[in-house]
Amino acid sequence: MPTNSEFSSALQLVLVSGLSGSGKGVAMRVLEDAGYYCIDNLPAALLEDTLHVLADNGDYRVAISMDGRTRDAWRELPELIEQLQSRMSVRLLFLEAKTDTLVRRFSETRRRHPLSSASMALPEAIAHERELLEPIAAMACRMDTSGLAVSTLQHWVKDFVAAGASRLILQFTSFGFKHGMPLDADMVFDVRCLPNPHYDPRLRDLTGRDEPVITFLQQSADVEDMLADIRRHVEKWLPCFVRDHRAYLTIAIGCTGGQHRSVYLCEQLARYFSATGQVQLRHRELGADKT
Repeated sequence: MPTNSEFSSALQLVLVSGLSGSGKGVAMRVLEDAGYYCIDNLPAALLEDTLHVLADNGDYRVAISMDGRTRDAWRELPELIEQLQSRMSVRLLFLEAKTDTLVRRFSETRRRHPLSSASMALPEAIAHERELLEPIAAMACRMDTSGLAVSTLQHWVKDFVAAGASRLILQFTSFGFKHGMPLDADMVFDVRCLPNPHYDPRLRDLTGRDEPVITFLQQSADVEDMLADIRRHVEKWLPCFVRDHRAYLTIAIGCTGGQHRSVYLCEQLARYFSATGQVQLRHRELGADKT
């Protein structure tokens, strides 16, 4: 049986929370494949005792999901997480999606929302759950799964698992405004004013990671000025988020389709900031076919 100090240093806990229908099952399967002992929908009151039992059995990598069905989670979990973080490695992943996306998913699967009732329609149940879980979302690495392919979400969760412990992880996300703004962004930059490679037939089917597009964009003084301005803004305010004990900071950069300009800028920013800290890079619109 491990001592308290061994318990604190050895245990790696991932808490998965979020809105019903947002993809928590997908995330838990990725974690299970990564070697975590996974438990679904555990009441917050049982969390610490469960961790002791698992540690006694030699299970030190644990993933537990909690959502709106865990009625006490929204009140107890934030304080409990802070207590556990002083004793072990605790990381919190929060999945969400736009209301119309969640309504469509429940309609397609014909599942019942866990908070819906005769007096509460599905959109109202989703809004109620979103409100209940907001204190948990504020502490977590947030992922907006609206329109994401399952394979893209799996990739993002794998990146989350692979990231080492850090005071703050910078996440750069490219997206297309025509597909909607991401819910999980802390800062959003609109770069639709920049020259658009889409209008060049030779570049239309390429992305901001391809050399011809990179060359096209680097020839524009406006693109370089925008890149420098965003970099300076992030550098200026990053210490403020560090002082606020944030674990993740998501910078979203959007162009029209999320294929050229936003991808290029995110790639350049991720390369720059990776020299000074831990960085994760996401290209929302470059995944597989959307669901």
